[in-house]
Amino acid sequence: MHAGSMSEARETYAHGYHESVLRSHRWRTAANSAAYLVDRLAAGMNVLDVGCGPGTITVDIARRVAPGRVVGVDRATELVEAARREAQGVANVEFRVSDVYRLPAADASYDVVHAHQLLQHLIDPVAALVEMRRICRPTGVVAARDSDYSTAAWYPEDPALDRWLDLQLQMIRDSGGDPNAGRRLLGWARRAGFSDVVPSASVWCFATPENRDFWGGMWADRVVGSALADQAVQRGLASRAELEEIAQAWRRWTASDDGWFTVVHGEVLCTP
Repeated sequence: MHAGSMSEARETYAHGYHESVLRSHRWRTAANSAAYLVDRLAAGMNVLDVGCGPGTITVDIARRVAPGRVVGVDRATELVEAARREAQGVANVEFRVSDVYRLPAADASYDVVHAHQLLQHLIDPVAALVEMRRICRPTGVVAARDSDYSTAAWYPEDPALDRWLDLQLQMIRDSGGDPNAGRRLLGWARRAGFSDVVPSASVWCFATPENRDFWGGMWADRVVGSALADQAVQRGLASRAELEEIAQAWRRWTASDDGWFTVVHGEVLCTP
C-alpha cells in the first residue's frame, strides 16, 4: 500500500510485503490512485513521494513532470530496491530509504509532496503532515489520499467477507493506525497547520471480470499468505481454517457475474 514510511520504533505495516500485497501496490498508477492531483502536476516540478512502495505511482508522476526531479522514499529497504527496478530507464526519478517523520529534504524544497495510503498506518498522522508541510514550498501542495475501510461495499453478500472487513479494521487499529483515515484527512490537515485545504473523494470499483480476477484473486492469496494472516493467527483473532474460509469467499465473489466491490477514498490538496 504505498505505506512504508513509518516510524520504525513505534509502528509496523500490518499487511507486510508478501507478493500478494505488492501485486496490489503495483496495480496503482497516477490515473487510478492520484487523479485528484494530476491536474496540479506540470513539467519541471520537483516532487517527493512519501511511502512510495514499489514505485509505480512515483514513476508515473516522474513521467508527467519531466524534466522535474522526483524522489520516492520508503522505510522498507526491499521496497526501495523494488522501486529502483521499476524505474529503470526513467532518468528523473530516484528512491531512498527514509522515515516520514524525518524526511531527507530542506525546508520549502519541493513543489509537490505526495502520500498515497500512508497516513492510515501511522500513529501520528498529524506529525507526518507537519513534516510534509515543512518541505513543501509556499506555492506548492501537499497531497494525501487514504481509504476509508468502513465504506467498503460488495455484492453478492457473504458472511465470510463481513468477517474479512472486521479483521481489516481490527488489524490496522491494533498496529496503531486508523482504517477510516479517509474521512479524517481534512481534520488532520487543519491540525497540521494548513489553512487552505481542498477536500475530495473518489472510489475504487471492481466489477468487470478482469478487475474481479485482480482484486478477488489478490485478496484470496493475501488473506492466507501475507503478514496480515500470520499476525491474525498469532494474536488469536482468527484461525487458519477461518482465513481459508475467507479466501474461498473471495474466490466465490471473483467467479460471480454479479460481483461488485467499491471502497471510498478521502483526498486532500493542502497549500502551506
